Formats: sequence, structure tokens, C-alpha cells
Amino acid sequence: MRIQVTPADIAASRYAISPLGETVSALRLCAGQHSAPGLAPWVARVRPVYERLRRDLPAVGALLALLRRGGYNADFIQPPPAGTGRSFIDEITVVRATPLAQAREELARNLVGLRTPPAYAERIYRSPDVVDRLADAVEAVWTALVEPDWPRLRTILERDVVQRAGRLVTYGWGAAVAGLDPRLSWEPGGHLGAIVVADREPATYSLGGKGLLFVPTVFGTMINYVEPPWPFALVYRAAGVVDLLGPPAPDRPPDALDRLLGRTRAAVLRALAVPATTSQLVRQFGLTLGGVGGHLAVLRDAGLVTRTRTGRAVRYTRTPLGDALARVRDG
Repeated sequence: MRIQVTPADIAASRYAISPLGETVSALRLCAGQHSAPGLAPWVARVRPVYERLRRDLPAVGALLALLRRGGYNADFIQPPPAGTGRSFIDEITVVRATPLAQAREELARNLVGLRTPPAYAERIYRSPDVVDRLADAVEAVWTALVEPDWPRLRTILERDVVQRAGRLVTYGWGAAVAGLDPRLSWEPGGHLGAIVVADREPATYSLGGKGLLFVPTVFGTMINYVEPPWPFALVYRAAGVVDLLGPPAPDRPPDALDRLLGRTRAAVLRALAVPATTSQLVRQFGLTLGGVGGHLAVLRDAGLVTRTRTGRAVRYTRTPLGDALARVRDG
């Protein structure tokens, strides 16, 4: 697939963050519908919660029965994000406002070509409150799986947006596309260049001055949107996710930083590439509050991390010295 762009499309392009999109992607990740490098520890940590959701809320299973790659997914379940400042409540309110007739039409299209869904799921799809039941399922997944980690996830996504938007404006399309995904490449062509997506679709699309919507994701995979109601859009993996949502793999060989600081303290230092509270680190590493507090005290006394208070929350982040030390690797 080729997406033709012009210099004018740079001004019209924008970046957006979608907590609702992250929720749907997190559900798919837990269900094994796709994989994401570096997130196996997070999946292991939340699996008991995910399994409880599947057991207690049939609508979660009905939602999963709809989701697929390489085919149509009902648009009302995951409408396009409007910008970087939208909350989950903002987005789920849009979902709940979907007219029943629209939902039924999109569900019918979604089900074409899929395996026959379970009987309980079909009953949900036919129910007069199907929109609210599926929205309730998404909201339950948000509350249980994503919201506890959202401050850190949002920081990762916002940081990525700032870096990527700066590249697009300063250096153009080639720099903006570079490193987004191995399946994406830039084809320069003077006034009319193209973003090339390595897939089986031979079609060519033109942005026509409408620009491109970039949506970074932590839990999702690369997706391109070329059909309404979405604008032309690319969902891509945000940078800096590894080591931020779970403890290091137990079979990973220790590196120089592990040997210098100790495995757990080194992991805490790496995780603080993105600011975190003590409670968030407790969830991430499965340690006691006192254990995490002790590691943070040592790192702070050594000048490797600092803390700032925002309202009632105290967040820790690395200092420049901590950044330099966290990049230490063998060889």
C-alpha cells in the first residue's frame, strides 16, 4: 500500500493519544490475539485480573469474539481519537452515544466471515442494550487492567508524541516515518512522496491535504486506517516501553548495571526512565512498599533519582547521572 503525501500535509497532520484504544489493545494482548515485545511480564502480572473479567462479565468475551486483524471491526467500539487531551470518560461517552441502528449495522458487517460466535455472545449482539453492554465491558477492562498504570502509560505516549511531532515539523516525512515500524518506509518523490506499507494491498491513497493522524500505542501493534469514519491514520508502537510495566525476565543474564547495583535496584533505575510513584513500582515489581522505598532511598542518596510532588502524588524520575548509568551495558 502507498499513501501519497505532500509538504502541505505536514501542517494538517496531528498526533493523538487514545486511552480507549489502549484498553482494547490491552484486552487483545491478554487474550493472546497479538503479542508485544517486552510486555510479557505485564501480561503475567494482570492475568488473574483478566481471567476474573472473562469469568464474571460475559460481555468481555462477546467483545473479544468481534475483534480481529485483517478484517473489519465495528467502528463504534473504538472511534478515532480526537487529540492528546481526551480522557477515557470522554471517549467511552462517544461509544455510549452510538445509535442502536448504527451499532447493529456495524456488528453485522463485523461478523461476516468470522466463526460463529458463542451463543451467549450472539444474545448480547441481539440485545436492545448491546451498545451499553459492550461499553460496560470496555470500561471494566479499563478500570481493572489499564487505569492503574495509566499515569505511566500516558507519560510514555506523550513523550513519544513530542519527539515524533518535532521530527515531522523539523525534518519532514522521511524522519517522521523512520523507526515507526519495520513494515513502513518512505519513498521520496519530490513534491509527491509516499509512505509505503509492506502489506498485500496494492492500492494507492492520497492524503489530499488532510494530513495524517499518528497514534502511538503501548499495548497495540502497527495498524493503518484508510476508510471512514477514521481519518487517514497510522497506529504505531511507542518507544521506551521495555522494562516499564513489569519486572525483568528472570532468565535474562545480568549485565554490568545489574552487577553494579544489584538486579532489582538496577531494574528500578531502568524503570524510572518514565516517572513513577512508589505504589506504581510496587505493582510493577511485586515488592513490598518498604522494599521499593528502600531502593529509592539508596538511588536518591546516590544522586541517581530525584522526586517531585504533584498534588498528593510523589513521583520519582532519573537524574542525568541516572540516565547515563542506566545506559550501561556489557560490551
